[in-house]
Amino acid sequence: MGRRSFHLGASIGLVSIGAEMGDVAEAMKRADTACYVAKDNGRNRVHLYALDDEAVNLRNEEMQWIGRLNDALEHDRFRLYAQTIAPLGPTPREDIHCELLIRLLDPDGKVLSPGAFLPAAERYGLASRIDRWVIGTLFKWISKHKLNVSADALFCINLSGLSLGDEETLDFIIRKMDEYRIPGKLLCFEITETAAIANLTLATRFIQITKSRGCRFALDDFGSGLSSFGYLKTLDVDFLKIDGMFVKGMLGDAVDYAMVKSINEIGHVMGIRTIAEFVENAEIMAAVEGLGVNFAQGYAVSRPQPLDWLLQGASACAERA
Repeated sequence: MGRRSFHLGASIGLVSIGAEMGDVAEAMKRADTACYVAKDNGRNRVHLYALDDEAVNLRNEEMQWIGRLNDALEHDRFRLYAQTIAPLGPTPREDIHCELLIRLLDPDGKVLSPGAFLPAAERYGLASRIDRWVIGTLFKWISKHKLNVSADALFCINLSGLSLGDEETLDFIIRKMDEYRIPGKLLCFEITETAAIANLTLATRFIQITKSRGCRFALDDFGSGLSSFGYLKTLDVDFLKIDGMFVKGMLGDAVDYAMVKSINEIGHVMGIRTIAEFVENAEIMAAVEGLGVNFAQGYAVSRPQPLDWLLQGASACAERA
């Protein structure tokens, strides 16, 4: 085998055991939680469990989501919503163009937004399963309502960073496209700038394979990560979604305005259409349209609605919040 050198590290979780400790299982659970917090904080360190520790409490909350998310997947308690992406300019688009958004219906009937559960899904490796649920559910819906769906419709599907490197998810997409006879031109996959750059080789391969089937791609939240325009030469994307934190602040902050302007201009130079996120009022709508941004998404266009809302009329883009 020869001589090999290994570098070892350790993340240690400590828990103080006193009279209030319930049993050995509870002590081990607390120590395990503290160990994960030590890993999250950079590894090679010790973390002492404390009941009032914010990091420990956050980790406990996320760990509780594992069972809830598995249960939701098993009992089909996720729901698909859609939010319109509207063209900016004098000619309104009559075809469906929307982003698919996921919601969770808890046992009490309360609808939970993705911010409540997706961070835990990402951390504990469940994001790809949820992505596959979204894709499978959408494909069934399109197949069921194909007479009501225009051939020029475009459904935008968010993919987690985990799915970019998951061969099972890629195979699932191709298999389900064939099973339900879904034309690739109906689909646009959205990946965040951060996830794409972190998995550049995998993202490039994923894009190449799905685009060979006619699918399109959007780079989501552009500007929030490393913001290197050089990566756009590597990633064959069709849309740039300008991060909403710049869009919603652009009227009162010169830097935010400049970021929106520069992202839009670079996108157009490269032949990529741009979408402004978080367009929350008519003033922001007018500002991004004045810069030549191609599309707008946000409450000034429409609020997220259950997927069947799209069937209420061919001109879904004309809806306003």
